[in-house]
Amino acid sequence: MINNKEFASNQEKYFDLAVNEDVFIERNGNVFHLVCKPAEELKERVYYEPDEDFYKSLSADEFRKRLMIVLEDVDKKYAHKCK
Repeated sequence: MINNKEFASNQEKYFDLAVNEDVFIERNGNVFHLVCKPAEELKERVYYEPDEDFYKSLSADEFRKRLMIVLEDVDKKYAHKCK
């Protein structure tokens, strides 16, 4: 694992190394994994059709409406305890 300053100073070295080895770069408490993939692999995009769960899911508006109902019920139930 290397720090971001070492990576910035020697990018070519670490890009070449990533072709055959795992390279991990640490920056601000996060760790990044440098991965080498053939360019052909990235050119082709794969699109997936929505599955059954997607069509059962709530819209953001419907979720907000249901959440407001729940929050109102909670407020009513605990209103007497806050006095």
